[in-house]
Amino acid sequence: MANINEVRATGPRRAGAALAAAVLTGTALASAPLTAGAVDGAAESKGTETKAAESKGAASPLHGLVAAQDVQVDPNADGYDQFIVTYKEGASAAATEKGRAQAWGQAAREAGVSVQEKRQMATGARVVTADKKLQGEDAEAFMRQVEADPSVESVEPDVMMTINREDSSASPLLEPQDSLYDQLWGLHGENGMNVPPAWDKTTGEGATVAVLDTGIVSHPDLDPNVQGGYDFISRAEGARDGDGRDSDPQDEGDWFQGGECGSGTGSGSSWHGTHVAGTVAAATDSEGVVGVAPDATIQPVRVLGKCGGSLSDITDAIIWSAGGDVPGVPRNENPADVINMSLGGGGMCGSTYQQAIDFAVQQGTSVVVAAGNENQPAANVRPASCDNVITVGATDKSGNRSYFSNYGDAVDVAAPGGDTRTQGGGILSTVDTGQTSPQGPGHAEYQGTSMATPHVAGVAALMAAQGQLSPAEVEAKLKENARPIPGECPEGCGAGLVDAAATLGASDGTDPEPTPDPDPEPTPDPEPVDGVVTNGGFEQGTEGWTGNPADFVAEGDQALSGTHFAELNGQGRSNTAVIEQEIQVPEEGGQLSYNVQVDTEETTQYSERDTLRVQVKDGYFGTYTLGSHSNLDAGDYSSESVDLSNFAGKTVTLRFVGQEDYFDATTFRVDDVAVN
Repeated sequence: MANINEVRATGPRRAGAALAAAVLTGTALASAPLTAGAVDGAAESKGTETKAAESKGAASPLHGLVAAQDVQVDPNADGYDQFIVTYKEGASAAATEKGRAQAWGQAAREAGVSVQEKRQMATGARVVTADKKLQGEDAEAFMRQVEADPSVESVEPDVMMTINREDSSASPLLEPQDSLYDQLWGLHGENGMNVPPAWDKTTGEGATVAVLDTGIVSHPDLDPNVQGGYDFISRAEGARDGDGRDSDPQDEGDWFQGGECGSGTGSGSSWHGTHVAGTVAAATDSEGVVGVAPDATIQPVRVLGKCGGSLSDITDAIIWSAGGDVPGVPRNENPADVINMSLGGGGMCGSTYQQAIDFAVQQGTSVVVAAGNENQPAANVRPASCDNVITVGATDKSGNRSYFSNYGDAVDVAAPGGDTRTQGGGILSTVDTGQTSPQGPGHAEYQGTSMATPHVAGVAALMAAQGQLSPAEVEAKLKENARPIPGECPEGCGAGLVDAAATLGASDGTDPEPTPDPDPEPTPDPEPVDGVVTNGGFEQGTEGWTGNPADFVAEGDQALSGTHFAELNGQGRSNTAVIEQEIQVPEEGGQLSYNVQVDTEETTQYSERDTLRVQVKDGYFGTYTLGSHSNLDAGDYSSESVDLSNFAGKTVTLRFVGQEDYFDATTFRVDDVAVN
């Protein structure tokens, strides 16, 4: 989420900048009428006079398009014509298109609309489209009736995510253009992230960051590092490229005229995705700016176009970026190590968003998201309120919480997000100079948690380039090595300001291995510690455990010992199964032992399509993945053991998380869980 300051380009300056932020609109339909939230310093600065950074005498070439005004955009204001329907696992009616249609057929008739199934999402949910929009109580009644069908798990509107816009005035950037590094205070300033010393460890080569945003334009600072990507905008009118989804993530411009996109006035193109990409990984050369991870690969994933983008498109994009399968889209052969989501909006995290994020994290992809710019608790917005994300708040050049940044318990860490009310106080990065369509490369200062987020995504890319770390380990190391906020943030800015050098020093894996005893004494097999794991053999059913789905305990000769065991997944469709219990790790630490058996119908010999992750959730520090199994491990039970020394004396949650994709079924069986 961002706020534009001004543009300096190799060609003529465009008539004002355009962007304030990417905002999700559309909370529960029972709430008050939907409006676009305050974002990227836009609503927070109402009452403060702003002026477009325009050339003297310049006028907008488009009738009804402005560049120096807070433009409220809410394409959901007139209702919804697309809905996301998730069917229950195993529901026979969901197996055919005719059966699925029965779930919404009567509801459509009563609402007076014609509804068609449009496509299947990567989560397995279906997007259905009505021939006209339903508003307020009519939309709510339609969804309630669909959800009442016994085959339906949930229904939610496929909300459009939009970009609100506001400009701030600024003096021109200093010449020459190839000395812009000096202005990147977020990297090397007194209250920046201490990035340059981290480059002694790595510059990010080998790591990939997917930037889910407006796409990207050609820019000399970015071109060396851009590879692949995809355009996930399914609405041709929003894509502005003459079609729907395709393999070209080119940003075609998100400008619009007055009267469009739920706004009375228009606005120019933002080039938001290009700006974010520059902070992540602009190449180091003799020109322009440099990113936090200057040798990392940028994977542009276009999800926002004219009037924004839909929740269903963003969800599919998350799954694709992490290497998952999306119907009708070629598989991503270079899954991202990190996903950057500099977007957000009002409302708690819904099941559609969470399912996609959980998939990405289980695949080993860190998901870094903006805290939001409404100057309120980040727990009130999404995806900042989702689980398993790294939520980033913003700080200004003085080291204080940026006046617009969200705060509170949902924020994990903070990073430079700027304040363009002062000269040089914004975050400088790459943009295009065109007011509507691309015209040529330039640079601009923006402010927002949208700008803080790619700073952290860049550090995560540096960590990924050093070696394999789970998303939970990435988050924990960012927190452990953050330094206190230099200025003020009494409302809570997470663990503090990210310190790249300290984080990279802590995650480089250079600690020497202990020298083994040349003649070690034989060690007897460890004995289980009574009372740590309750009902580890599942002979008392679910006692001590909670799970989803609830019927995870099975009985039969497939048990390793006794007659009972835990059984996860085996559906042959996208689903997540979780069993967990809270344990008290002994003061002296210990070894977690468990037995796992994998039974699969998958035929691939190379792809981990279905996974079981063994995790420990440690409160403040996040969730750690200690073991992983997949369809490639099919066979008899294997006995596994992982070290719990890092959690000695702590109360933690032990979790087994099974994730299955859309191909053939894989069943994970777990038995005889103990701490030794």
